[in-house]
Amino acid sequence: MKTDEIERYIQQASAIIESADAILITAGAGMGVDSGLPDFRGNTGFWQAYPVAKARGLSFEALANPEWFERDPSLAWAFYGHRLNLYSETIPHEGFSKLLELCHSKGDNYFILTSNVDGQFQKAGFDEAQICEIHGSIHHLQCTASKDHGIWSAKETKITVNMEVFQAQAPYPLCPKCSALARPNILMFGDWDWISERSDKQMKRFGRWKLDMANEKKKVAVIEIGAGTAIASIRRMSESAAKQFHTSLIRINPREYQGLHGTIKLPFGGLEGIRQILSI
Repeated sequence: MKTDEIERYIQQASAIIESADAILITAGAGMGVDSGLPDFRGNTGFWQAYPVAKARGLSFEALANPEWFERDPSLAWAFYGHRLNLYSETIPHEGFSKLLELCHSKGDNYFILTSNVDGQFQKAGFDEAQICEIHGSIHHLQCTASKDHGIWSAKETKITVNMEVFQAQAPYPLCPKCSALARPNILMFGDWDWISERSDKQMKRFGRWKLDMANEKKKVAVIEIGAGTAIASIRRMSESAAKQFHTSLIRINPREYQGLHGTIKLPFGGLEGIRQILSI
Protein backbone atom coordinates (compact mmCIF):
# COMPACT_ATOMS: atom_id res chain seq x y z
CA MET A 1 0.00 0.00 0.00
CA LYS A 2 1.34 3.45 -0.93
CA THR A 3 2.23 6.00 1.73
CA ASP A 4 -0.27 8.60 0.53
CA GLU A 5 -3.06 5.99 0.58
CA ILE A 6 -2.18 5.00 4.14
CA GLU A 7 -2.15 8.64 5.21
CA ARG A 8 -5.56 9.19 3.66
CA TYR A 9 -6.93 6.20 5.57
CA ILE A 10 -5.42 7.50 8.82
CA GLN A 11 -7.13 10.85 8.32
CA GLN A 12 -10.45 9.16 7.54
CA ALA A 13 -10.19 7.00 10.66
CA SER A 14 -9.32 9.98 12.86
CA ALA A 15 -12.28 11.95 11.51
CA ILE A 16 -14.72 9.10 12.20
CA ILE A 17 -13.40 8.68 15.73
CA GLU A 18 -13.50 12.42 16.43
CA SER A 19 -17.15 12.71 15.40
CA ALA A 20 -18.31 9.49 17.09
CA ASP A 21 -20.65 9.38 20.08
CA ALA A 22 -19.57 5.87 21.05
CA ILE A 23 -16.74 3.41 20.42
CA LEU A 24 -16.85 -0.30 19.57
CA ILE A 25 -13.43 -1.94 19.86
CA THR A 26 -13.10 -5.41 18.38
CA ALA A 27 -9.87 -7.33 18.92
CA GLY A 28 -8.12 -10.54 17.98
CA ALA A 29 -4.82 -12.05 19.06
CA GLY A 30 -2.81 -9.34 17.30
CA MET A 31 -3.91 -6.90 19.99
CA GLY A 32 -1.65 -8.57 22.55
CA VAL A 33 1.51 -8.91 20.46
CA ASP A 34 2.90 -5.55 21.56
CA SER A 35 2.55 -6.68 25.17
CA GLY A 36 4.79 -9.63 24.34
CA LEU A 37 2.03 -12.20 23.94
CA PRO A 38 2.16 -14.81 21.13
CA ASP A 39 -0.55 -14.63 18.48
CA PHE A 40 -0.20 -18.28 17.38
CA ARG A 41 -0.27 -17.14 13.75
CA GLY A 42 0.03 -20.45 11.93
CA ASN A 43 2.18 -23.32 13.13
CA THR A 44 5.34 -21.25 12.74
CA GLY A 45 4.22 -18.65 15.27
CA PHE A 46 2.84 -21.28 17.63
CA TRP A 47 5.95 -23.43 17.49
CA GLN A 48 8.17 -20.41 18.15
CA ALA A 49 6.27 -19.92 21.41
CA TYR A 50 6.14 -23.65 22.19
CA PRO A 51 9.15 -25.45 20.62
CA VAL A 52 8.40 -28.63 22.62
CA ALA A 53 5.05 -28.83 20.84
CA LYS A 54 6.91 -28.67 17.52
CA ALA A 55 9.15 -31.53 18.61
CA ARG A 56 6.05 -33.58 19.37
CA GLY A 57 4.39 -32.60 16.09
CA LEU A 58 1.50 -30.84 17.85
CA SER A 59 -0.17 -27.88 16.14
CA PHE A 60 -2.16 -25.25 18.04
CA GLU A 61 -5.41 -26.84 16.81
CA ALA A 62 -4.28 -30.27 17.98
CA LEU A 63 -3.18 -29.09 21.42
CA ALA A 64 -6.07 -26.69 22.08
CA ASN A 65 -8.44 -29.65 22.40
CA PRO A 66 -10.33 -30.72 25.54
CA GLU A 67 -9.44 -34.39 24.97
CA TRP A 68 -5.99 -33.78 26.46
CA PHE A 69 -7.50 -33.17 29.90
CA GLU A 70 -8.57 -36.82 29.83
CA ARG A 71 -5.67 -38.32 27.88
CA ASP A 72 -2.77 -36.38 29.42
CA PRO A 73 -3.64 -33.79 32.11
CA SER A 74 0.04 -32.90 32.58
CA LEU A 75 0.25 -31.85 28.91
CA ALA A 76 -3.11 -30.09 28.92
CA TRP A 77 -2.24 -28.06 32.00
CA ALA A 78 1.29 -27.42 30.74
CA PHE A 79 -0.22 -25.57 27.79
CA TYR A 80 -3.02 -23.79 29.59
CA GLY A 81 -1.12 -23.36 32.85
CA HIS A 82 1.74 -21.64 31.06
CA ARG A 83 -0.71 -19.34 29.31
CA LEU A 84 -2.56 -18.60 32.55
CA ASN A 85 0.74 -17.68 34.21
CA LEU A 86 1.86 -15.63 31.21
CA TYR A 87 -1.38 -13.68 30.85
CA SER A 88 -1.56 -13.06 34.60
CA GLU A 89 1.94 -11.58 34.62
CA THR A 90 1.68 -9.56 31.38
CA ILE A 91 1.20 -5.79 31.56
CA PRO A 92 -1.10 -4.40 28.82
CA HIS A 93 0.76 -2.20 26.35
CA GLU A 94 0.30 1.54 25.93
CA GLY A 95 -2.36 1.11 23.27
CA PHE A 96 -4.85 -0.16 25.85
CA SER A 97 -4.53 3.02 27.93
CA LYS A 98 -4.89 5.18 24.82
CA LEU A 99 -8.10 3.37 23.89
CA LEU A 100 -9.39 3.65 27.45
CA GLU A 101 -8.72 7.38 27.40
CA LEU A 102 -10.62 7.59 24.12
CA CYS A 103 -13.57 5.74 25.66
CA HIS A 104 -13.53 8.07 28.67
CA SER A 105 -13.68 11.01 26.27
CA LYS A 106 -16.93 9.60 24.85
CA GLY A 107 -18.54 9.47 28.28
CA ASP A 108 -17.57 5.79 28.68
CA ASN A 109 -20.04 4.87 25.95
CA TYR A 110 -18.16 1.89 24.55
CA PHE A 111 -18.09 -1.87 24.21
CA ILE A 112 -15.24 -4.35 23.76
CA LEU A 113 -15.71 -7.46 21.61
CA THR A 114 -12.78 -9.87 21.62
CA SER A 115 -11.83 -13.44 20.80
CA ASN A 116 -8.90 -13.17 23.20
CA VAL A 117 -9.02 -15.19 26.40
CA ASP A 118 -6.21 -13.31 28.14
CA GLY A 119 -8.19 -10.79 30.21
CA GLN A 120 -5.97 -7.90 29.12
CA PHE A 121 -8.83 -5.44 28.62
CA GLN A 122 -10.02 -5.98 32.20
CA LYS A 123 -6.48 -5.59 33.50
CA ALA A 124 -6.12 -2.34 31.53
CA GLY A 125 -9.14 -0.87 33.34
CA PHE A 126 -12.04 -1.48 30.97
CA ASP A 127 -15.35 -2.26 32.67
CA GLU A 128 -16.07 -5.99 32.94
CA ALA A 129 -19.73 -5.24 32.14
CA GLN A 130 -18.72 -3.70 28.79
CA ILE A 131 -16.58 -6.59 27.53
CA CYS A 132 -17.70 -9.59 25.50
CA GLU A 133 -15.23 -12.52 25.31
CA ILE A 134 -16.67 -14.76 22.62
CA HIS A 135 -14.28 -17.66 23.30
CA GLY A 136 -14.35 -17.46 27.09
CA SER A 137 -11.55 -16.57 29.49
CA ILE A 138 -8.53 -18.40 30.85
CA HIS A 139 -9.15 -16.62 34.14
CA HIS A 140 -12.22 -18.79 34.75
CA LEU A 141 -12.50 -22.56 35.19
CA GLN A 142 -15.08 -25.29 34.77
CA CYS A 143 -15.41 -28.97 35.65
CA THR A 144 -14.39 -31.66 33.16
CA ALA A 145 -16.92 -34.13 34.57
CA SER A 146 -20.14 -32.11 34.67
CA LYS A 147 -21.48 -29.01 32.96
CA ASP A 148 -23.82 -28.58 35.94
CA HIS A 149 -21.03 -27.49 38.28
CA GLY A 150 -20.79 -23.98 36.88
CA ILE A 151 -17.91 -21.58 36.30
CA TRP A 152 -15.53 -20.19 38.91
CA SER A 153 -12.57 -17.82 39.09
CA ALA A 154 -9.02 -19.02 38.44
CA LYS A 155 -7.61 -16.13 40.47
CA GLU A 156 -6.03 -18.37 43.11
CA THR A 157 -4.89 -21.02 40.60
CA LYS A 158 -1.14 -21.51 40.38
CA ILE A 159 0.34 -23.98 37.89
CA THR A 160 3.99 -25.07 37.92
CA VAL A 161 5.15 -25.99 34.42
CA ASN A 162 8.39 -27.66 33.39
CA MET A 163 8.86 -26.13 29.94
CA GLU A 164 11.81 -28.39 29.05
CA VAL A 165 9.56 -31.44 28.98
CA PHE A 166 6.33 -29.44 28.63
CA GLN A 167 4.60 -30.98 31.64
CA ALA A 168 2.62 -29.42 34.45
CA GLN A 169 3.30 -30.62 37.95
CA ALA A 170 0.48 -31.97 40.11
CA PRO A 171 -1.68 -31.02 41.88
CA TYR A 172 -3.89 -29.74 39.07
CA PRO A 173 -6.97 -27.54 39.58
CA LEU A 174 -10.01 -29.50 40.73
CA CYS A 175 -13.74 -28.87 40.70
CA PRO A 176 -14.82 -27.53 44.12
CA LYS A 177 -18.08 -29.51 43.91
CA CYS A 178 -16.92 -32.98 42.91
CA SER A 179 -13.07 -32.88 42.93
CA ALA A 180 -12.89 -33.89 39.25
CA LEU A 181 -10.18 -32.30 37.12
CA ALA A 182 -10.88 -28.69 36.17
CA ARG A 183 -10.20 -27.01 32.82
CA PRO A 184 -10.23 -23.41 31.59
CA ASN A 185 -13.62 -21.99 30.62
CA ILE A 186 -12.39 -21.54 27.05
CA LEU A 187 -13.96 -22.70 23.80
CA MET A 188 -11.47 -25.19 22.36
CA PHE A 189 -11.42 -27.11 19.08
CA GLY A 190 -13.88 -30.00 18.96
CA ASP A 191 -15.29 -28.77 22.24
CA TRP A 192 -18.82 -29.95 23.08
CA ASP A 193 -18.43 -29.42 26.82
CA TRP A 194 -17.60 -25.73 26.99
CA ILE A 195 -19.96 -23.93 29.35
CA SER A 196 -20.92 -20.82 27.39
CA GLU A 197 -23.11 -19.26 30.07
CA ARG A 198 -20.70 -16.45 30.97
CA SER A 199 -20.01 -15.52 27.34
CA ASP A 200 -23.72 -15.80 26.49
CA LYS A 201 -24.54 -13.19 29.15
CA GLN A 202 -21.81 -10.93 27.78
CA MET A 203 -23.18 -11.35 24.27
CA LYS A 204 -26.66 -10.38 25.44
CA ARG A 205 -25.27 -7.20 27.02
CA PHE A 206 -23.45 -6.45 23.78
CA GLY A 207 -26.65 -6.99 21.80
CA ARG A 208 -28.58 -4.63 24.08
CA TRP A 209 -25.86 -2.00 23.74
CA LYS A 210 -25.95 -2.19 19.95
CA LEU A 211 -29.73 -1.90 20.00
CA ASP A 212 -29.55 1.12 22.31
CA MET A 213 -27.00 2.79 20.03
CA ALA A 214 -29.19 2.18 16.98
CA ASN A 215 -32.39 3.37 18.68
CA GLU A 216 -30.68 6.50 19.98
CA LYS A 217 -29.12 7.09 16.54
CA LYS A 218 -25.63 7.30 18.02
CA LYS A 219 -22.63 7.60 15.72
CA VAL A 220 -20.46 4.59 16.55
CA ALA A 221 -16.82 4.21 15.49
CA VAL A 222 -15.90 0.56 14.94
CA ILE A 223 -12.18 -0.10 15.47
CA GLU A 224 -10.90 -3.62 14.78
CA ILE A 225 -7.40 -4.52 15.94
CA GLY A 226 -5.37 -7.62 15.17
CA ALA A 227 -8.19 -9.91 14.05
CA GLY A 228 -6.96 -12.53 11.57
CA THR A 229 -8.62 -14.57 8.84
CA ALA A 230 -7.74 -18.08 10.09
CA ILE A 231 -10.63 -17.93 12.56
CA ALA A 232 -12.57 -14.97 11.23
CA SER A 233 -15.32 -14.62 13.85
CA ILE A 234 -14.24 -11.16 15.02
CA ARG A 235 -13.75 -9.90 11.46
CA ARG A 236 -17.27 -10.97 10.49
CA MET A 237 -18.77 -9.43 13.63
CA SER A 238 -16.84 -6.21 13.04
CA GLU A 239 -18.12 -5.97 9.48
CA SER A 240 -21.67 -6.68 10.63
CA ALA A 241 -21.51 -3.97 13.29
CA ALA A 242 -20.05 -1.40 10.89
CA LYS A 243 -22.89 -2.16 8.46
CA GLN A 244 -25.47 -1.86 11.25
CA PHE A 245 -24.10 1.53 12.31
CA HIS A 246 -23.67 2.77 8.72
CA THR A 247 -19.99 3.51 9.18
CA SER A 248 -16.69 2.44 7.68
CA LEU A 249 -14.86 -0.28 9.56
CA ILE A 250 -11.43 0.82 10.79
CA ARG A 251 -9.27 -2.30 10.40
CA ILE A 252 -5.78 -2.33 11.95
CA ASN A 253 -3.77 -5.36 10.83
CA PRO A 254 -0.15 -5.53 9.64
CA ARG A 255 -0.81 -8.18 6.97
CA GLU A 256 -4.49 -9.05 6.70
CA TYR A 257 -5.84 -5.51 6.40
CA GLN A 258 -7.99 -6.10 3.32
CA GLY A 259 -11.76 -5.95 3.72
CA LEU A 260 -15.12 -5.22 2.22
CA HIS A 261 -15.70 -2.12 0.13
CA GLY A 262 -15.40 0.97 2.32
CA THR A 263 -13.05 -0.61 4.87
CA ILE A 264 -10.40 1.75 6.19
CA LYS A 265 -7.29 -0.40 5.81
CA LEU A 266 -4.39 0.35 8.14
CA PRO A 267 -1.34 -1.96 7.71
CA PHE A 268 0.05 -1.59 11.23
CA GLY A 269 0.53 -3.65 14.34
CA GLY A 270 -1.93 -2.93 17.14
CA LEU A 271 0.03 -0.36 19.14
CA GLU A 272 1.34 1.54 16.11
CA GLY A 273 -2.10 1.61 14.50
CA ILE A 274 -3.68 2.97 17.68
CA ARG A 275 -1.00 5.67 17.88
CA GLN A 276 -1.61 6.60 14.25
CA ILE A 277 -5.38 7.11 14.54
CA LEU A 278 -5.49 8.72 17.99
CA SER A 279 -4.10 12.15 18.68
CA ILE A 280 -4.92 12.03 22.41
